[in-house]
Amino acid sequence: MLRLLLRWLLHAIALLVVAWLVPGFVVHTLASALIAALVIGLLNATLGTLLKIITLPLGILTLGLFFLVINAFILRLASGVVPGFYVTSFGAAFIGAVVLALLHVLFEAITD
Repeated sequence: MLRLLLRWLLHAIALLVVAWLVPGFVVHTLASALIAALVIGLLNATLGTLLKIITLPLGILTLGLFFLVINAFILRLASGVVPGFYVTSFGAAFIGAVVLALLHVLFEAITD
């Protein structure tokens, strides 16, 4: 349970870092980041999984890079639901998805 809470906090911190690095990616508070991390996780577990299964051939053809487009779509969708979390354009969402992926790899290496 503690590991799950740590991962949730690290994902929220990653969102704050992305907001600091990527123009057009806005997170107002830590509370907004925590809620956004939860919503993004739920959307990825449901809609993201379904979209990745449907677009698997395209994902294979692009060596997995198309999945960043799906992640950007999930970020844009979450920004419409979570107050205090805004992604102004799809370009900002795509760059944010790339930076988030890199931060998640870094955090996985640190926590394991």
